[in-house]
Amino acid sequence: MRVLVILPSAASTNAGNPTLGSRKWLQTSLATLNIFPESAGGDIWYGPGIEFQLAPNQDPVVQMLLMVTDEDIAWLVIERIGKLMKWKFVDVNTGHELVH
Repeated sequence: MRVLVILPSAASTNAGNPTLGSRKWLQTSLATLNIFPESAGGDIWYGPGIEFQLAPNQDPVVQMLLMVTDEDIAWLVIERIGKLMKWKFVDVNTGHELVH
C-alpha cells in the first residue's frame, strides 16, 4: 500500500507554522470530494480509493497521512484534492514530492 504525507504547500496566513486548516474546515471542504470521517470527531477519514489518518486531537491539522487503498481510482482523486486544496504530497518510501 502506498503511503503519502500531506503537507501545506504555502505558508500559513496566521503567524506561526503552516497548517492544512481546522478540522471543521477540512471536514466541510473534503465532504465536497466525498471524503468523510469514520465517525464524528474521528481520526480516520475515507474517500474513493483513499484513507486519511489525522493525528488525534490535533486542531488545526499540520499534516495527515494518506493511504492509497485502491490504485485504480485513487490517483484521480488525489490529483483533484491537490489542485483544489493546494496541498503537496510526499511519498514516505522515496521522499519524492508528487507534482499535481
